[in-house]
Amino acid sequence: MTPKFDPTAIHIVSLRATGGEVGATAPLAPKIGPLGLSPKKVGDDIAKATQAWKGLRITVQLTIQNRQAKVSVGPSASSLIIKALKEPPRDRKKKKNILHN
Repeated sequence: MTPKFDPTAIHIVSLRATGGEVGATAPLAPKIGPLGLSPKKVGDDIAKATQAWKGLRITVQLTIQNRQAKVSVGPSASSLIIKALKEPPRDRKKKKNILHN
């Protein structure tokens, strides 16, 4: 028999996402599906919270309590450097091998 849902329990899920984009929901579903959340809705929340990091790979931490997900962004050192250089956002699918000055 499955255990009952505990509304006071806090679950933390960390994942890498591309800023400002709704990622694929397939890798997200096994992580948050058992917690009673919709992967599509959480994907939209991640895209909304990462608009400042558009086009960069960042670490996103989901804090889940009472079937509500709170998104917090933890950028890596490389994304902080690229943001400090004030590089324009790029389309990661079209532009490859970028040289930074």
